Parts: sequence; C-alpha cells; structure tokens
Amino acid sequence: MKLNFNEYRDKVYACWIGKNIGGTMGTPYEGKRQINDIQGFSTEEGVILPNDDLDLQLVWLMAVERLGLNRIDSKILGEFWTSFVTPHWNEYGIGKVNMSDGLLPPMSGDAHNSWRHSNGAWIRTEVWASLAPACPDVAIRYAYEDASVDHGTGEGTTAAVFVAALESAAFVVSDIRTLIGIALSKIPAESRMAKSIVKVLECYDKGMDYKEAREVIRLLNADIGTGWFEAPSNVSYAVIGLLWGEGDFKKSMIYAINCGDDTDCTGATVGSVLGIIGGTKVIPEDWRRHIGDDIVTISLKKGAMMDLSEKKNSTLKYTPPETCTELTDRVARIAPAIPVIFNTNVAFTDGKTEISEKEIADLYTDAGDFVTARGDNPISTDASKELFARAPYSFTVECAFMTATLSLESDPDVAPLEEKKVHLRIVNDVLGYGNIPYNLRFRWLTPDGFSVSGAKWARLLHRDAHSEAVTELDFTVKAPECVDALNRIVLEITADGRPSAAYMPLVLLGK
Repeated sequence: MKLNFNEYRDKVYACWIGKNIGGTMGTPYEGKRQINDIQGFSTEEGVILPNDDLDLQLVWLMAVERLGLNRIDSKILGEFWTSFVTPHWNEYGIGKVNMSDGLLPPMSGDAHNSWRHSNGAWIRTEVWASLAPACPDVAIRYAYEDASVDHGTGEGTTAAVFVAALESAAFVVSDIRTLIGIALSKIPAESRMAKSIVKVLECYDKGMDYKEAREVIRLLNADIGTGWFEAPSNVSYAVIGLLWGEGDFKKSMIYAINCGDDTDCTGATVGSVLGIIGGTKVIPEDWRRHIGDDIVTISLKKGAMMDLSEKKNSTLKYTPPETCTELTDRVARIAPAIPVIFNTNVAFTDGKTEISEKEIADLYTDAGDFVTARGDNPISTDASKELFARAPYSFTVECAFMTATLSLESDPDVAPLEEKKVHLRIVNDVLGYGNIPYNLRFRWLTPDGFSVSGAKWARLLHRDAHSEAVTELDFTVKAPECVDALNRIVLEITADGRPSAAYMPLVLLGK
C-alpha cells in the first residue's frame, strides 16, 4: 500500500479537529439517558470544552516520544498513567488504586473493577490509529495494551480494539460497512461489543429509524450495570451516527449525539472517523471555524509533564502539544517508523495513494470465533487471536531471552490459610535467541508464613519444527493464618548460562 504523506497528514489533522468538534458539541448533553434534539453547537464560537477523550492521548504520545514505540506496553502506560493523569473517577480511579497496591497492568484493570465494560478506553484510540495508518493489527495491539491498564480483559478493552481497527483502516478505506466489517473481524463474536454492532447492522438493513435502532441497543445492554457509561451501547451509538448519517459530517454527528448517554465520546469518535476518511475537506467550514485549533485539557498533570529545564537543546525538555496542528505534526513525525518496526505492507510516498482490493481484503482477520462479516476466504492474521487469548488476572514480564506470563485462576484476594493457583507460561526467543534451549531455575521470595509449592526448575526448549519453545507450569501459593492487607511475592527466574534474571512481583490482597 502506498500512502501519500501529505494526504495522510491532512487526515490526521482532520481527525483531531473532528474530535474537538464532537467533544465540544456533545459535552453539554453527557450522561443524559434520553433522545436529544440538537442542531449544532450550544457553545459560543471559539470555546473549546476540555475532554479527556483527547487529552489522555497526549500522555500516550509523551510515552512514545520519550521511550520509543518498541517499549510501549501496558506496564509502561500504567506508569505514565500514574504519573500524569489526574482523574480518579470510575475505572480511571480503580486502575490507579490497583496499581498503587502493586497490581501490574493488565491485572490492574481486572481486579475489583465493576467498570471494566465502560467507555474510558475506546475514546482514546486515535493516537494509535494515526501512528499506524492502514495497519489495524498494529493499532489494535497498542490499543489493547492501553485499554487493559484500567479495563483489563473487559468489554471496554474489546471496544478499544474495535474502534482502533476501524480508525486505522479508515486511512485507506472510505466505505463505512467495509470499515465495520474489518473492525468486527478483530473482536470475538461472543463479545457483547460484537453482538451490539451486529444488531446495529440488522436494524439498519431492516430500514429502521436511527432512534428505533438506538432503543434496540439500549434494551440489549440494559443489564451491563454501568448505566449511560457502558461501552457496547455507546460505540453502537457512534456507529449509528456513521451509518444513518451516510457520510454527511453534520448529520452523522447530530444523530450520534441525539442517541444520548456518553455524548462527548460518541460525537468525538464520529468526528475523528469522518475526519480520517475524508480529511479536512469533509469538515464543514463553519464548524471548523467555530472550534479553532487549540487543545484544552482537563485530565493532565501538565506541570509534571513539562520539563522546565533552561538548558539549551536539552533532550529532556518536554511540552505537551497545545494545538491540533502541533499534535498532528508530532504524530506524523513518528508514523513512518511503524512500517519499519512491524514490517507492514505500507509505504509513505510523495506520489498517489494506492491500495488494491487484495490489500483491503488483507486488513480483515480470520480468527475463527471472530466476526468476519465479509464473505468467503478471509485473510488470516494472528494479532487478534493472541490478544484475546490473554487470561484475566495475569501480567507479563520480558527478559532478554524470554517472556514470562503469570496468571491467577481467580482474583488476587487471599484469605488466611487459602491456597491460590498460579500458572506460569514462558516463551523463548524475545531477542532472537530461540535456537538455544535453557534450564530455568525458580526462586520464590515470600512474606513471612507464605509458602509456594511447585517445580524448582524446568527446561525451556529451543524453537524448531517440533517445538513452539514454550514451557508451562503450575504452582500453589499458600497463605499463613494471618495475612497483611498487601502481600508481595516475587518470582525470580534465571537460566543457566544467562546473566539476566526475570522478577515477577505478585501482589495478593488480604481479606
């Protein structure tokens, strides 16, 4: 695929302008569980309402700019979240509290989190889609790592994968139904998110009014329990705006916001998607003039983000973007690295954007239990399968020669004398050493009274035609008669002949 760089940049800029328009237009109606009847802005020209949908993504951009694309995972994003994000409401707050207790992401998003199915993650996917245009399998990996910090393995994370895939593909695909099909192919068919989008498509094909479709979706998900803040319905309302709006920016935005609930999020996402599809030419001039170019934040510790060093040319000096233009330039400066790092079939060019039908077909995933939504012979990829195979109550640590994932069979709570089952999965070949087998040694560092039973060593095979270079083991942690509120257990993994060691901190919460 060939992407004209200037066209790509224009789409990124339109994405951020569209998000500002939708966020500002929808915010006054946020949380109202009703059919609205808006016609446009209720704010004065030049007023931009702050929106966590956009400004949280400035933290992710900071992580990428400071550390590089290769280092971004849920644990790194969790550290940035803890340092630079101010809100404590709903899943944001629960994720923060869990991390402050020592629970690593993605376990921080699963443990005691009744908001796992809510909206806080799919609303912040544009940065990943814009960094990985026409590479949905790359965008969804970043979106999953991002969402799992405060949504774990919940529907909120599934929603983030859906939206990130749709937005990434929108850089080269303009047909809404095709984009929905691509995004559906990335998520499990049995998820509430997939079932909700499929129901929206059924309503559209039956010729229902968009308000009737909204009511069908509201009733479908009434049992989720998070009210106006649950992800499957709100993403569906954004999709309703995109489908019934038929490509008209104003009509699409108004329809989505008229569906009610989390209106700043639905409006902002519709604006982003249409901006990506059509670039600045699709954004009505009066609405673009009304919103301007500035970014107004509400959720950031901007003082902590900014390095105020007076040293000239300091590599540590940092200031978050203050305009959509600046944000666009900084994203566009990084994006050309994605095809190199991930070896994708995308090339930026000064010439014409070119994409074939086969290359569009390749954007889909055939993941077996996922919704392909596009007929026969879908193209197979492994990105979605790997992401949604991840277990809840788990976390992963990388070492120079291996990746180790530790999973609990249930939540991280522990009662006196209780036994907790722990599963350990180790994969060879993080840095290309997969042709070497290892003898692994395990040492558990436990608080007073805790004990761990299980193997003291295991063999990690090399990668060849007969081995996947994976070792899996089970351990049992037993608590003493008295447990503390926080109980930190550390698993040390070493390999004969290797200087590096992996340390896996498992925190159990006393009850």
